[in-house]
Amino acid sequence: MSNILAGLFGHHSDYKKLETDLESSGFENSDYIVYLDDNHHNSQYLASVAVKDQSQADNARSVFGLNSVLKTYFIENMSIEQAHYHNVKKFIDARSKAEIHDSPEVKIKASSNGIDSEVKF
Repeated sequence: MSNILAGLFGHHSDYKKLETDLESSGFENSDYIVYLDDNHHNSQYLASVAVKDQSQADNARSVFGLNSVLKTYFIENMSIEQAHYHNVKKFIDARSKAEIHDSPEVKIKASSNGIDSEVKF
């Protein structure tokens, strides 16, 4: 079974260029899906590429990088036929909830002269 490399692309990225770059790098038209929103032009979009091994995954990552990918997700044991938008979105939502995001910087104020460690609250 193949794996899926999904990428989230920004507003300024051109999906036609992504399709052209994927095909020129060796992927067939049937190896990828670009999910577009018909209501909003120049909106963010999602793309999925079927990869069989690490070299294909690296190849797809480099193409994604050339097309200003915001974030990539590697989905194991999913074929391109199973990569419907809702399935991929569910996986991305679950992965995003599981990520530990950076916490804001915490400033610790040192104690000053006055109350010392012998005072109990």
